[in-house]
Amino acid sequence: MSSPLSPLDIQNLNSAEKLDLISRLWESLPDSLESVPIPNSHREELDRRLAAADKDPHAAIPWEEVKAYLRLES
Repeated sequence: MSSPLSPLDIQNLNSAEKLDLISRLWESLPDSLESVPIPNSHREELDRRLAAADKDPHAAIPWEEVKAYLRLES
């Protein structure tokens, strides 16, 4: 089965064209998340992660620490 995007030859688009395509795709998404199907496997993974976070909230790393760490690594 071929992708509907294959005729676009995305690899040959320049950066401006790719950004324009991203923008058009983003704008074409529905405003309501209820209309976007979410696979059960994603829901199950989210439930698993939320349960783990609830079980041990101190295991999480504060967002500010993560950002600071990433700035040091780049």
